Amino acid sequence: MTIDKSQIRNAATVIVLRDRHTSPRILMGQRGAKAVFMPNKFVFPGGAVDTDDADIPLIAPLPDTCATRLAEDAGRNLAHALAVAAIRELWEETGLILGQQGQWAEPVPQDWSTFAATGHLPDAAALQFVFRAITPPGRPRRFDARFFLVDADAIASDLDDFDAACDELSHLQWVSLAQARAFDMPFITEVVLAEVEARAHDPNPPTSVPFFKNTDEESLFLRLRGEHNALLNTAKDARD
Repeated sequence: MTIDKSQIRNAATVIVLRDRHTSPRILMGQRGAKAVFMPNKFVFPGGAVDTDDADIPLIAPLPDTCATRLAEDAGRNLAHALAVAAIRELWEETGLILGQQGQWAEPVPQDWSTFAATGHLPDAAALQFVFRAITPPGRPRRFDARFFLVDADAIASDLDDFDAACDELSHLQWVSLAQARAFDMPFITEVVLAEVEARAHDPNPPTSVPFFKNTDEESLFLRLRGEHNALLNTAKDARD
């Protein structure tokens, strides 16, 4: 199936937070100079949801709070696919395993063959939905990106071993929160970084999630709260 990359695509991004209670660091890498989207920028690992992600079983699901927030102003049953995409993209771009030891049912999907070969099943229990942003109009690629924060203690593999990573991100490294802003990063990454800084010492999923909603008609800053009409009320507040 041919994917229309000019359309807004659902995507998942993962912020791995290490040593959160002492000297917090996050994992970042640099996009290639020839990349169509955000060339040369330092970013968190992540990418678009694949059509098969909805069918990949998880050994443990997302926290209920996060699944509820993901369901707001979104397609039905999208939370599972987003969580799977987050784990897959983390593996592909960094070689880090978010999973538990277990046996895959045959046949293993092609995109998951190398992950399965490690003897792990994907586990979404540690993922926390902390931010959502839609790429503004006029960009060569547009994504409806959900950002997930995960404590590095949940990673099943060596945190300093990136040998299994693909070549989409270079210069993978752990960056202290205090130094991260010195890197050349997209504006939205800077905004998300501020949210991570505010949550660095809180192990609980947020009850309210920021949402930059950019459409062809307007740009709004909303909050996903799990309340009836929360989006409409917050949008009105933002305009007032």
